[in-house]
Amino acid sequence: MTETPNETLPTETLEIRRLGARGDGMAEDGTAVALALPGERVTVRRAGTRAQLVAIERASPERIDPFCPYFGTCGGCAVQHLAPEPYAAWKHGQLVQALSQAHLAVEPAPLIDARGEGRRRLTLHVRAVDGRAEAGLMAARSHDLVAIDRCPITVPELHRAPAVAEALSAPLGHGRKPLDVGFTATEAGLDVDIRGHGPAAEGVRAALVRLASDLDLARLSLHGEVLVERRAPAITTSGLRLVPPAGGFLQATAAGEAVLAEAVVAALDKKTKRVVDLFSGSGPFTLAMARTRDVHAVEGEAAALASLDRAVRAVPGLRQVTTERRDLFRRPLLPLELETYDAVVFDPPRAGAGAQATRIAESKVPLVIGVACDVGTFARDAATLIAGGYTLEAVTPIDQFAYSGHVEVVGVFRRPRPPRKRL
Repeated sequence: MTETPNETLPTETLEIRRLGARGDGMAEDGTAVALALPGERVTVRRAGTRAQLVAIERASPERIDPFCPYFGTCGGCAVQHLAPEPYAAWKHGQLVQALSQAHLAVEPAPLIDARGEGRRRLTLHVRAVDGRAEAGLMAARSHDLVAIDRCPITVPELHRAPAVAEALSAPLGHGRKPLDVGFTATEAGLDVDIRGHGPAAEGVRAALVRLASDLDLARLSLHGEVLVERRAPAITTSGLRLVPPAGGFLQATAAGEAVLAEAVVAALDKKTKRVVDLFSGSGPFTLAMARTRDVHAVEGEAAALASLDRAVRAVPGLRQVTTERRDLFRRPLLPLELETYDAVVFDPPRAGAGAQATRIAESKVPLVIGVACDVGTFARDAATLIAGGYTLEAVTPIDQFAYSGHVEVVGVFRRPRPPRKRL
């Protein structure tokens, strides 16, 4: 997590006061020091607002040994060196601070651990190094590749991903053109999507198909175009079978998806008969809710809605599920459309719900459930809803992005009922 120290810079000593949002130790003057913890005295070489850690003069009692041999070099994890209890407090504090900065006076529920068996998704970068392909992750704040044998925070099925990525790069030039290889661990095996190469000649595509067989991949795609599907790369969500589109979005962990779906369903009340699921993706929340409610899923990606439709058709006994392809950033549902439902669920990308949150705030829908993977954009969208008359009834942080600064959030908003008129 730190750059190679520039030994021409002078050293100085800093006292670390707190842990920043990205996991850096923060000195009183605002200097960020990667790998430093609150309460530590450290020797550093300063470079602007950041400083390179040289030595720890006084270690924090909350410091532990990281379990990953690449920690400190790879840019993926920020806080493997922090003990579990202060780690959970730091994650919880991320949400507390975001809500406070948005002037929202609500105390979040305790952090829920949703790491489960590990991440089921991983994107590796493949580059040509000394004439051969190497797969790995990027160094912190750098475009330098850190080659890895395996990533220990992923599920065991993904431990062979670096070797697979290097093998798949062979027909594509062994990484001479930078490649990004996305992996998803599914019940049928690895689902792999290669990006960065652009269109490939027929001979290259045929070679990739052969490699998919040799490597026993469930599915292989190039920029989302399926080259071969040897087995349907299915996952089970809410007890139902779903095959996400090639290169499509999926929650980072199976446990995280289950916790989020349970939180969404638990927030629905007995009066909720019809729900609109905005930014639905392939529909994990839709499927969970459709056991007991009618659901209308709205999503901009046609492939995601097609996956949801296939899942719904395969399961008898669900309530009515309808779908609509719509760009909710450019054409959000309007208040009159929203008010045909008893509840709204929205789970936007990291940028937040934006214009859609404004339209929800203008509506009279009694219940709104917001899911977010960024505490800052969640707080912004929550402030929009509250300004429109909603009350933030509960907010829960969920940790599925282990050892990073990211926190998943579920918020429950209700519009107070108007008082009854006296006769």
